[in-house]
Amino acid sequence: MSARGPVGRLRAPAEDHPGPGPRALARIAGLLYLLVAAFTIFAGVVNTRIVASGDAGATADNIDASATLFRVGLVSELVGATAFLMTAMTLYLLLRHVNQLVAAAMVTVVAVSVAMQSLNLLNQNTALTVATDQDYADALGPAAADQLALLFAGMQHDGYLIAQTYFGLWLLPLGYLVLRSGYFPKALGVLLVVGCCGHLTDVFARLLAPEFGASISAFAMTPAAVAEISFILWLLIRAVPHPDTRPLAAARSGT
Repeated sequence: MSARGPVGRLRAPAEDHPGPGPRALARIAGLLYLLVAAFTIFAGVVNTRIVASGDAGATADNIDASATLFRVGLVSELVGATAFLMTAMTLYLLLRHVNQLVAAAMVTVVAVSVAMQSLNLLNQNTALTVATDQDYADALGPAAADQLALLFAGMQHDGYLIAQTYFGLWLLPLGYLVLRSGYFPKALGVLLVVGCCGHLTDVFARLLAPEFGASISAFAMTPAAVAEISFILWLLIRAVPHPDTRPLAAARSGT
């Protein structure tokens, strides 16, 4: 038996594979998740400022006047979606030793959300095309072209809301993996699960009763925001303990 004894067998499986160790993976995931937040929030702010809900003329004029900014917002959301998929893949490498099936489910849910989010950007691009191409106004008339631009802008908004279902659902397997890994405080795992419930509450309330959903949206989304910000900060600042220094009980519970 080696001088390390049985403790040597408590290494996380990630050490048995070439590539970054757990601490590096944690910080890479934290950086990618931070990029997701930055690019997605920027895209959301752009859309909120340009699209005037219920006002076709103002929306078309705003898109036409700020076409470059609208394009940047579209690209920003696409970059954020790509970073989101990369975040999930990195967390899979970090946490697959806890439960590979759950980790794979986490990545699958994120892949579904990213596919929906990316495809939904066609609606935003179509709104941009209609609002900036004079041919549509000539063929349909200015008022009809403006209504069409607003329709596609609204479809982009609704499509993002539907995709949010999966932005929330991925927090459920992630919360389980965080709870069982021994890398993070258990309270953080619980908070991520609560955040999942907040996302789903927000989505279904806004779909079933739009006015009521809008009134409770900030309240419903607060747990998710706190959980995800806390998780990002933990990944970036604390990362994870070296596998050889984890408490014995935490190591056993995570394998």
